[in-house]
Amino acid sequence: MFSHYYDKDRIASLVGEDNHRGVIGGLWEEVGVMQFALLRQHGLRPDHRLLDIGCGSLRGGVHFVPFLDAGNYWGTDLNQSLLDAGYEKEILPQDWAERLPKAQLVEDAEFDLPGVTGKFDFVLAQSLFTHLPLNHLRLCLEKVQAAVRAGGKFLFTYFEIPADAAYSLPFKHKVGGVTTFAHKDPYHYKVADLEFATKGTDWLLEEAGPWGHPRAQNCAVLRKVGSA
Repeated sequence: MFSHYYDKDRIASLVGEDNHRGVIGGLWEEVGVMQFALLRQHGLRPDHRLLDIGCGSLRGGVHFVPFLDAGNYWGTDLNQSLLDAGYEKEILPQDWAERLPKAQLVEDAEFDLPGVTGKFDFVLAQSLFTHLPLNHLRLCLEKVQAAVRAGGKFLFTYFEIPADAAYSLPFKHKVGGVTTFAHKDPYHYKVADLEFATKGTDWLLEEAGPWGHPRAQNCAVLRKVGSA
């Protein structure tokens, strides 16, 4: 099991304990606001279409849904229990059902985007690849690129270790105190790994580095190149 999020029964049990906010790692308000500010900084407008991969129980969605034009937010997640809880406890109480149809929250374990339609201007993966190994990052980039318009951006967070650090050793991050690993959750990468993951794809790595995350997750910004 790559990550504890793949234990769907356990996640569903925790969500059932009215813990849909805590089960995704906490920091609900702080990180939710940060996600929104990050994409606004990179040019997100109400008329843009956003695909939020690993959206969980909509920690970021509660900020994006009221900002974007109706129907412009789509979210995917491995766990249907998180999607259901986010919709029922965060979206419906705000009367945002017309802005976010339930069908636009899609259970998806392998980045196949079943039922997802149209091209997107932005893709976000907040604290997704921190729980997945490098091959999953590569898989995601290859599969998702077809759903993004030329010039569109993909922003994702990751734990970074120095270029001269040993992969095989645990790495404790000074900010937040999280210890990361090469072979188990939470995973770390080097910038060279991100560059490798984009090779042969339509993605160009434009930025990679800190963005003020309280647990030292860095942010990578990719832009889709080409005319498709």
